[in-house]
Amino acid sequence: MGHKASIAGWLALGALAGALTTVGLQATARATFAPLPLQELQQFAAVYGIIKSDYVEPVDDKKLITDAISGMVAALDPHSQYFDAKSFKEFREGTSGRFVGVGIEITMEDGLVKVVSPIEDSPAFKAGLKAGDLITKIDDTAVKGLTINEAVKRMRGEPNTKVDLTVFRRDENRTFRVTITRQEIKTVSVRAKVVEPGYAWVRVSQFQERTLEDFARKLEEIVRAEPKLKGLVLDLRNDPGGLLDAAVGLAAAFLPDDAVVVTTNGQLEESKATYRATPRDYLRRAGTDPIARLTVNTQGALKRLPVVVLVNEGSASASEIVAGALQDHKRATIMGSQTFGKGSVQTVRPLGPDTAIKLTTARYYTPSGRSIQAKGIVPDIWVDETPEGNLFAALRTREADLEKHLAGPDEKALTDAEREAARQREREREAARQRLEEEQRKNPGTRLLPEFGSDKDFQLQQALNHLKGLPVVASKTATERPAKADN
Repeated sequence: MGHKASIAGWLALGALAGALTTVGLQATARATFAPLPLQELQQFAAVYGIIKSDYVEPVDDKKLITDAISGMVAALDPHSQYFDAKSFKEFREGTSGRFVGVGIEITMEDGLVKVVSPIEDSPAFKAGLKAGDLITKIDDTAVKGLTINEAVKRMRGEPNTKVDLTVFRRDENRTFRVTITRQEIKTVSVRAKVVEPGYAWVRVSQFQERTLEDFARKLEEIVRAEPKLKGLVLDLRNDPGGLLDAAVGLAAAFLPDDAVVVTTNGQLEESKATYRATPRDYLRRAGTDPIARLTVNTQGALKRLPVVVLVNEGSASASEIVAGALQDHKRATIMGSQTFGKGSVQTVRPLGPDTAIKLTTARYYTPSGRSIQAKGIVPDIWVDETPEGNLFAALRTREADLEKHLAGPDEKALTDAEREAARQREREREAARQRLEEEQRKNPGTRLLPEFGSDKDFQLQQALNHLKGLPVVASKTATERPAKADN
């Protein structure tokens, strides 16, 4: 069980990428409804009454209604969701890039919380927590037995409140206790650096409210440090998505003015829209335009610079919008593996001051009209994640693997051969899981895949080779996975 929990935590860093969605926030409730189905509502009332009178113990009215709403929304597709007060607050924190906590990126290892890295200038950073530290207790609660989400909730709280963490530092073979005062944490979704003279790497880990500002500032710093930039690698691997306008704005940094970035189509007239590389389609509020500032301050360098976009099975939603737009406009070469395939847009409709539903309201299409729902963006050049191949890619779930996912444009019932291929993928997934468990037993505490952006990052090295006109080690085994439904 310990190793399986460790694997679940490892995957949580991005492999199960459909968890974050391309979202548009909208406060307008619908004012008109179709006639209500009276027979079904009478049945609902009858079930409600039976539960109230016959269930083994009393059930709270609010809980019954809330759970009924939650089940109704969740049954639609994997990305629609009912938010109670607590989950709505957490959702807004996730898209804003701000939350109250201690300021650490974490995963799970052998049932314990492992610090991947402390966020710079956060309370945890100032308290001296280091990458690799294992948290064994949160206040007086043992971490063993908690899920990663439960551990996160215990470490978050109100500003200026304290939390006690018991930490085991393996390289010093000691356990110590540290008291940390929770503060508002501002996460940075963009990292960038000059990887070698003339070439830069920019990683976007999530599309948040601050992403465009962070992206523009980082690129301005890069161009100042390396004014003769020859090429750029935009790294969207394991980027699970986020805000639609942030994706449109980031694509606009590379595309001609007013170029189509993405179109959407749904039942409502407002869901039929075209988003272009123009401020009116990506600025959330009046104020300065970071993308226009970036273009001016870099003298339009990003509009001309050769670009490679790195993607993988964990690239979903907003990151697929960017990759698809740059691919269709032939503005970048897409490298890596086939993306997650989340081609739907969710709208958040508040139900009151602190509750809401997140509802799938449209499908999105790349500028050439491609729907990538349940299919994803297929790279121009397939590149394995290591020189030895895709060691753990089989572990990553894609949209087509999720129950109740929206059908893709070409989805149809599986043939016998395709069902066997699906069973083979499950066997490969189990073999990869066992391989990962064995590697973790042999090399406890070590990173099994190189860090993105490091000199051991094989896909990044191939992207740089492509930008320089050098040979690229393309995958000999990876192939496109078509969208099919077993129905």
